[in-house]
Amino acid sequence: MDFTRPKRVEVMGAPIDPMTMDETIECACRFIESGSFAHFIGVNADKYLQMKDDSFIDEIVRKCEVINADGASIVMAAHTLGIDVPERVTGIDLMIELCSKLEKENVGIYLLGAKQDIVEKTAACLFEQFPELSIVGIHNGYFEETDYSDIVKNIKDSGASVVFVGITSPKKERLIEYFRSRGLVGVFVGVGGSFDVISGEIARAPMWIQKAKLEWLFRMAKEPKRLFRRYIVGNTRFMALLAKEKLTNKRLAA
Repeated sequence: MDFTRPKRVEVMGAPIDPMTMDETIECACRFIESGSFAHFIGVNADKYLQMKDDSFIDEIVRKCEVINADGASIVMAAHTLGIDVPERVTGIDLMIELCSKLEKENVGIYLLGAKQDIVEKTAACLFEQFPELSIVGIHNGYFEETDYSDIVKNIKDSGASVVFVGITSPKKERLIEYFRSRGLVGVFVGVGGSFDVISGEIARAPMWIQKAKLEWLFRMAKEPKRLFRRYIVGNTRFMALLAKEKLTNKRLAA
């Protein structure tokens, strides 16, 4: 693929493509034009810890065609360690920007994930925002591994070039890699709970909270039972690992 892109870096051992949103969109468009397969993934503190704890997830992340810094924690860690990562590129923002870019280009979009009513509302909201967007298929995220082959057929028959996968980790990463193994082509973007936000089911943090890098706190306040362990325990562990990495680098430089 003839596309000049920034050299991949490592932040605390995690591979990151230090790309801006515009560069990520351009990269996606090049993959779409080439008719090849591409797995776009975002790494945040939670995904980083999954990589530390699960060698299979680590392997999946490393083979992805694009690895964005999804979390403010990763951007902060990079800057702390003197690594140039220009900005955070979240799954939901990438989804919206891609839809905006592709609206008038007749590129087929497929939505996979969430409850049936949520994915239907997501499609309706996207049509409202991008009237000419070509959504060629939707499917909820409630299915078993025995249904995977049917999902593959649905996506293939739809002719979609971009598939947004709104399923939680690590199921979505394993599923997208299954799609790779079955020969599907297109850009597959893991977007987690983005369908819930786009549909209006769950509110997103106001922009000032996002800019203050406190979106995690806003989300935890909305869903404390589900997210307390991820953000309080997980973020504490991440910060401890960052402190250890910084100390190691300081000793090596001495």
